[in-house]
Amino acid sequence: MDKDAANEFLSSLLNQNLAVTATDGRLFWGQFKCTDAESNIVLAQTYEYRPPSEEMRAQAATQAMGAASVTLDMTSRYLGLVVVPGHRITKVEVERFASQVRQQKGQAVI
Repeated sequence: MDKDAANEFLSSLLNQNLAVTATDGRLFWGQFKCTDAESNIVLAQTYEYRPPSEEMRAQAATQAMGAASVTLDMTSRYLGLVVVPGHRITKVEVERFASQVRQQKGQAVI
């Protein structure tokens, strides 16, 4: 992808909601505002979601000894404006609704 195409793609994502996963397992969900040469991502109106700690997982496992599976919720908090360091990003997803997905020959195109 050349530089112009990359800039056009990033411009198309402005003000859309992104889910950014970090190397430590946290997920940041917020409105994409900008990025820079180091791949840092700036999100506005951001929520942080954290996976359950090892202690919480161990406690749930001992309480559900005979159960086939255990479900634990992620904890969340509102952060506002954040910068996610590019070297800590493992995954970036764009929020899409069914009304935003085009149908092409029976398959969804995102």
